[in-house]
Amino acid sequence: MKILVAHPTGNRNVRAILSSLFERQMLADFHSTVALTGEEAWLQRLPATLQQELLRRSYPIPSTLIKAHPWREVLRMVAQKGRLQRLLQPETGWASIDAIYRDLDHRVAQSLRSSSLDAVYAYEDGALETFRRAKDLGLTCIYDLPIAYWETGRQLMQQEAERYPDWVQTLGGSIQDSSEKTDRKTQELALADVVITSGSFVSDSLPAFARAKDQIVSPFGSPLTATTEPRPAGRGPLRVLFAGSMGQRKGLADLFAAVKQLPKGSIELVVMGSLLAPLAFYRQQYADFTYEAGRPHDQVLALMRSCDVFCLPSIVEGRALVMQEAMSQGLPLIITPNTGGADLIREGETGFLVPIRSPERIAEKLVWFLEHRDAIPEMGRQAQQHAARYTWERYGQRIATALQGLPTRTHSPAFNQL
Repeated sequence: MKILVAHPTGNRNVRAILSSLFERQMLADFHSTVALTGEEAWLQRLPATLQQELLRRSYPIPSTLIKAHPWREVLRMVAQKGRLQRLLQPETGWASIDAIYRDLDHRVAQSLRSSSLDAVYAYEDGALETFRRAKDLGLTCIYDLPIAYWETGRQLMQQEAERYPDWVQTLGGSIQDSSEKTDRKTQELALADVVITSGSFVSDSLPAFARAKDQIVSPFGSPLTATTEPRPAGRGPLRVLFAGSMGQRKGLADLFAAVKQLPKGSIELVVMGSLLAPLAFYRQQYADFTYEAGRPHDQVLALMRSCDVFCLPSIVEGRALVMQEAMSQGLPLIITPNTGGADLIREGETGFLVPIRSPERIAEKLVWFLEHRDAIPEMGRQAQQHAARYTWERYGQRIATALQGLPTRTHSPAFNQL
């Protein structure tokens, strides 16, 4: 089977897929925007900061398999640095991330030929034109859904807007997506033959019309950088880390509410991530947290090692990679099933699973850690061992193996499955 893969910006998930498909001689082409191999000689002549930025767009495959369509994405990168907000306006801006996805989708669709392909592999928001053309050519359509289906996500976020009206500004753009954008998502899923997800939360969010489709579930990998230093039992306040965009989609309001229930000074809440509202807003909700801005990955891991417990009470995710990063640094977890990481929890051994929207249960588990400080090092060790079972190589191999077993052609005409 020969598969064309398309993704506009790339990430660790995409690299793992490309590597596994290439190893099995299943990769036909990879279409992206800014895309390199990392071995280009001209990279060495660039300033170090620009060089590092471009290396984040490098992929472990030969340059002959990379089809780059860079110019709109280059303008987006320039617009971000120049703060040209009009160009970046969600959905409507010429250089918005939505426009980048649609533009690559259009270019991939135009390039499709049936003679050398069996399937196309595309991602949410960037698959519609590609899948329509693929159906005309009788190709299999593989759809990677990285977060809960939009209807589930919107319903949960609307409920959060009612629970915490003051936090609406932190809920993110998905709650305001236009009907055109959500219709596009629905059509993409309808055209898909195979749906790739990272866990049961995303799979369970699929609407009824899509549940009979072939599904491949493969959990994300954990970072290779794991601490080998033994963690002594801590003294003083329990350092609890939250990491991620600072909004109620990730349950930050619930975590604040939980910490308020505990004796003052017993917890040091460390919040690291991107602000979705002015810092003063968060201080009004709960004043006594330590704010840490985003930073390079190695410094993120170092901050994790300075904490005792990681807490992420998310309402909507796909699978939050930060959970496995925290585990790799020896932190037990307090998480909700909606993080996509229920399989990471061995109750009382690697951490605790709590229901969504339950500050009381979060507080209960924090009290448990306060009363069992001596148990934290061993729980952290078990969390680290458990996280090590999840590798990016296994992530890619599981998907590639499943795809290898698919028929080489579908020959199905395009039709509306709704």
